[in-house]
Amino acid sequence: MKDLTPKKIVEELNRYIIGQEPAKKAVAVALRNRYRRSLLSEEMRDEFTPKNIIMMGPTGVGKTEIARRIAKLVSAPFIKVEATKFTEVGYVGRDVESMVRDLVTTSIRKVQQEKMKEVYEQAEERANKLILDILVPMKKKKETIKTPFDIFMKSNKQPAQPEAPDPAKEAEKAEKAEKEKNLQIKREAIAQDLADGKMEDEVIEIEVEDDGSKTIGVMAGMNDDMSININDILGDFLPSKKKKRHVKVKDARKIFTNQEAQKLIDMDEVKEIGLREAEQNGIIFIDEIDKIIGNGNNNGPDVSREGVQRDILPIVEGSTITTKYGPVKTDFILFIGAGAFHVAKISDMIPELQGRFPITVELDSLTEEDFKQILTQPENSAIRQYQELLKTEDVDLVFEDDAIETLAQIAFAQNEEQENIGARRLHTVLEKLLEEVSFYASDYDADTFVVNKEYVNSVFKPAERERSYSRFLL
Repeated sequence: MKDLTPKKIVEELNRYIIGQEPAKKAVAVALRNRYRRSLLSEEMRDEFTPKNIIMMGPTGVGKTEIARRIAKLVSAPFIKVEATKFTEVGYVGRDVESMVRDLVTTSIRKVQQEKMKEVYEQAEERANKLILDILVPMKKKKETIKTPFDIFMKSNKQPAQPEAPDPAKEAEKAEKAEKEKNLQIKREAIAQDLADGKMEDEVIEIEVEDDGSKTIGVMAGMNDDMSININDILGDFLPSKKKKRHVKVKDARKIFTNQEAQKLIDMDEVKEIGLREAEQNGIIFIDEIDKIIGNGNNNGPDVSREGVQRDILPIVEGSTITTKYGPVKTDFILFIGAGAFHVAKISDMIPELQGRFPITVELDSLTEEDFKQILTQPENSAIRQYQELLKTEDVDLVFEDDAIETLAQIAFAQNEEQENIGARRLHTVLEKLLEEVSFYASDYDADTFVVNKEYVNSVFKPAERERSYSRFLL
């Protein structure tokens, strides 16, 4: 994090997101301030709280992608929630505190996966041993003790006197030793085949733990986080439930490795780290926040909107939320709100909540030039995705510059005359453009398919486009 300056953060975001420099700078500074806070003294650190952000802009311009890429860049716990799912206390809907519980669950799962990666090699060794025991089981030693009385008698039993050698018993003993030796040789041979990957497609029967734990609610309307897990209460008294499955060796190895890795990690430590990460580095992205802002009319469905804002307020300004993993302070969680704000304005938000989102950035609508860059520049560009898909059918998809320019014009025009859905319009346009190519790709004889301006115009006929534009002309 030390080398991740705001300038470098923006450079990283530029690899995936076109334009929107003000929004990128705002989140980059917010992220860097977290690192700066970690260097402060403990007394000053508690005084410094993150400056929450509201992003204003139409759909499809990169609001969610900026927040998601930022969280991925610093490996921070991140969740996206829809503000419209929450309702005021007393109404049917999700409790606003559930967003913090979801963040904690995500954080703990993330830490658990990281810890499991650390013990992966050891877990895989155990998994291979379990598979070997299934393929070539070792003979179990017979247990003669059956009752407590037998244990008492065995402890008081006098040592037996040495008997005269019996040729029959000696022969039986030698035969048994020979069988064990042959079994060990066989196990070593199978173990080598497993290591060489020669038995990956062999089907074996395995027993796996049934993790379908049941939960019960104590009272009606209780959320999932407050329900009681029966296994948590009676886990020490009830034997673990197992079920049999027939799977390939390669799949069995994944299942066993996952189970053994979970046994090797300390879940108490995982929960402790996960809670701390959620508190100190968590990011909650509240989408459609403008939908819980009324426009001055409190009739009808708007009645609970201000109530939702008042319920969110204590979480954003800092409070302690109870989760099944322990209490979580929200003082240092970064909240990023986003919305189109076509009808409502930020000034319509209750003043207390406005003050908790001191930074407002406006994202611009996409232009033709933006569409052109989105098609070609990002590492995960839509064109590159389609090219990689068709490569699986041994078809190289090539886009000429004039075709890309025409596609950008079409996407921009459709957003202007229909609903503006931002960059998502490119997927609509490309799906229609490449529908026939994708359908016949497996039967295509040539190795390369070239998309030029003529092909684009054959799919999106210019005459039809002009007729659709004429509806808006006086």
